[in-house]
Amino acid sequence: MAFRRTTLKKVWDALQLGFWRVAASGWVPARWFNRALPPVDQRAARTGRLHVEVVSHCWRYSHLLAYQLSSLVTFPPRDVDVTMTVYHAAEDDRTVDLLHFFGAIDVPNVQWNWQVLPPQRLFRRAIGRNLAALASRADWVWFTDCDLLFRAGCLDALGAALQGRRDALVFPSVERVTDLLTEDDPMLGHDAPAVVDIDDTAFTAKHPTRATGPLQITHGDVARALGYCAPIAYYQQPAERWCKAHEDRAHRWLLESQGVPIDVPGVYRIRHLFKGRYAQGSTVSRVRTQLRQRQDQRRNGSS
Repeated sequence: MAFRRTTLKKVWDALQLGFWRVAASGWVPARWFNRALPPVDQRAARTGRLHVEVVSHCWRYSHLLAYQLSSLVTFPPRDVDVTMTVYHAAEDDRTVDLLHFFGAIDVPNVQWNWQVLPPQRLFRRAIGRNLAALASRADWVWFTDCDLLFRAGCLDALGAALQGRRDALVFPSVERVTDLLTEDDPMLGHDAPAVVDIDDTAFTAKHPTRATGPLQITHGDVARALGYCAPIAYYQQPAERWCKAHEDRAHRWLLESQGVPIDVPGVYRIRHLFKGRYAQGSTVSRVRTQLRQRQDQRRNGSS
């Protein structure tokens, strides 16, 4: 009986995921689900010193999160106030130690905000993002991943670019990324909590065409009204393992925007082959690693 219930649940979950993926592709009108979306004229066009909340998730990625938090320490914002929110699990000892280390560092204009979730709720990234969106007091909320860095001038330029805007969703027009790094790459080799820096010459410029998962900068009024995929119950359900972030597309669909590109320098992302959130050596880890290698080869025109 238990096996039958488990099988039925898997089938039901697959059907739900399939529906929402089709819906978010544009086959279903977003207005059926996003009635809480504030019209443009009801969104504040804030100017002056802005408050930006950055929302990140970390599960067994402390070696990458160290670079993200270090970028705020090394390049602190001057003209904006930043709340750095990190969702994590108490079971992830390395991330807990890292957050304890950075929490003791006083960074001008930056407020640390560490949020603990049970692993099953952390594994569905939309859950933490939704909690942050609904609770945020910021003018803008930047939903990102822990492999993204905010280097020199990034957040101050963001504050300047957002003056008086009412867009539901914006994104940096340029991000600089590494090649796919292997687990033994020196960039990923640090263990103990520390302020670390990275060789920025190892990055090349890419020009995203939409607000992808780490580049989703949402108007605060929109975030508070609609959450992050809050109308979609499926994306608010806990999971037994880390879920692929299909909800990124659903967020854009609900906001009825692929995002508006804005000029923001200093956005860097570390691309990594090994996924720490999956058990090392597991079948899932091996399959996903091979898929990432093949995808990267296709994108770069390699045989």
